Amino acid sequence: MDIKEQIATAVEKIAKDKKLQAQFMSDPVKALESVLGVDLPDDMVDKVVQGVKAKLTADKASDMVDSLKGFLKK
Repeated sequence: MDIKEQIATAVEKIAKDKKLQAQFMSDPVKALESVLGVDLPDDMVDKVVQGVKAKLTADKASDMVDSLKGFLKK
């Protein structure tokens, strides 16, 4: 199981679904297992959770910067 691939898949699905975002915030392990359709091995759980959190945070920051750029151009 490729961790980077699992993170990318999870981020794509979670970013598009508000319910999954809420579930990920309250219980990231269950949310990831439901999104990926697998029971994650204990040694991978923290790595995947941290990777998804980092990617979602980076995407939100990027979106905010883009919207600020648009606002400043007006």
